[in-house]
Amino acid sequence: MKVIPAIDIIDGKAVRLTKGDYNKKTEYSDSPLAVAKEFEQAGITNLHLVDLDGAKAQKPQNLSILESITSETNLDVDFGGGVKSNESLEAVFKAGAKQITAGSIAAKDKPLVKGWLKEFGAERIILGADVINEQIAISGWQEDSGLELFSFLEEYIDAGAQYCICTDVSKDGMLQGPAIDLYKRILARFPALRLIASGGVAELSDLEALNQIGVYGSIVGKAYYEGRISLEELAAFNS
Repeated sequence: MKVIPAIDIIDGKAVRLTKGDYNKKTEYSDSPLAVAKEFEQAGITNLHLVDLDGAKAQKPQNLSILESITSETNLDVDFGGGVKSNESLEAVFKAGAKQITAGSIAAKDKPLVKGWLKEFGAERIILGADVINEQIAISGWQEDSGLELFSFLEEYIDAGAQYCICTDVSKDGMLQGPAIDLYKRILARFPALRLIASGGVAELSDLEALNQIGVYGSIVGKAYYEGRISLEELAAFNS
């Protein structure tokens, strides 16, 4: 299992939100690049970079930070936040992202995202599925898209998707453990899906449990920033 640390950006700083609430923000560093370099030096290979300003503005706002990380480290960066047009997608790839995460846009504009899968390939497009009670939540988790998780996944897998970051919104930033049962059911139905778990990791045993059920990767945020899991423990999964 790949352990993929997350850096969420607001106003150029590394932050974490609780349940996606911009009013429940904790700042961790003035320099996302310095944080990224720490991950790389520890032997971590992947980074999940979220442009929260971009998510709000509906177009990427922190491409300079993305570019600094991709030019000054060898991390494989997946980027999410405000990528809602061909122009934004190309700008993100130009700034060095290896992959983009298509979240709300995958629910709102299926033809566009299916076109990206076809044009750029499944290796570069990660489906973002943010879930509340097995329904896809969009627009910073404020809206129910009306789409059911399993039919949403099936449609995109049929269109060629191979990667999915699935966040159980009720778990995000709560440090109460990941949605193991949900991930088990997803993998039972779609065994070839490269499923990346997101939300709820609180301690090393959570990562071990996710590894055991066979997820492709796990995103770690608050548990690392609050010292519950060490950099060495994160890196050990990638060795």
